[in-house]
Amino acid sequence: MKKRNDAIYGAIAGDVIGSVYEFRGARPESVQIFKKSCRFTDDSVLTIAVTDWLTHAGSNLRDKLVQYARKYYKAGYGPSFSKWVMRRNPQPYNSCGNGSAMRVSSVGCVANSLKETLRLAEESAMPTHNHPEGIKGAQATAAAIFLARLGKTKDEIKAKLKELFDYNIDRTYADISQDAYEFHVLCQTTVPKALICFFDSESYEECIRMAMLTNKDTDTAACIAGSVAAAYYGIPEEIKTRLTDFIPEEFINVVETVKDNTVPPIGIQSF
Repeated sequence: MKKRNDAIYGAIAGDVIGSVYEFRGARPESVQIFKKSCRFTDDSVLTIAVTDWLTHAGSNLRDKLVQYARKYYKAGYGPSFSKWVMRRNPQPYNSCGNGSAMRVSSVGCVANSLKETLRLAEESAMPTHNHPEGIKGAQATAAAIFLARLGKTKDEIKAKLKELFDYNIDRTYADISQDAYEFHVLCQTTVPKALICFFDSESYEECIRMAMLTNKDTDTAACIAGSVAAAYYGIPEEIKTRLTDFIPEEFINVVETVKDNTVPPIGIQSF
């Protein structure tokens, strides 16, 4: 049975599973689910920060991002974010990187309308990714999760995303697998590919495998695709169980604050 927080677990599991293939890339014959050398990365840490923000009234997202990033400082943050998090008064730096989409899964889990999903997704991006493409990447990912959570079909989800965003998601996995296999870090390249992997998949595991084969930023590709896939298919119990061996108990406790009756608290601020 699907749960409201499945997309968050799906994002974190995708990150952990994809962590061992980052930079060098994955190959079909080499992809394994949970190799011993897997670890959580910045994708998981910042997903937890956003989830913590969304479930605590009066909290400030910028402060949450700084708090968790400094605590888990070896998680592998990008150069711009690493500088941002150490500043005394960090301000948005106009990023359109895929970091806004990788951390947004909990927005799609807690929002109670599509309008609220888009608003909260924008707010979740704003402390760092205030570029229009950074905001769009977060909104598209969160919207897909929200619609999947409502039980919409893939055709319905695709139609709504095409209505709201100008991503080319009519291509197939066969189309994008022919693209140059490179390290993509921008929302405008990462997010459409992740969504296409979801649309062409038949299960959560197949989706994250496909995502890792389209981008050498394997952890983030699997994180984004996995968040949408888990909202749609549910997170396999064996993957959820194995995941607990690779992440701190604190992460699980935060994710478990998102229950079926969770609503966004009043007074949360992005920065």
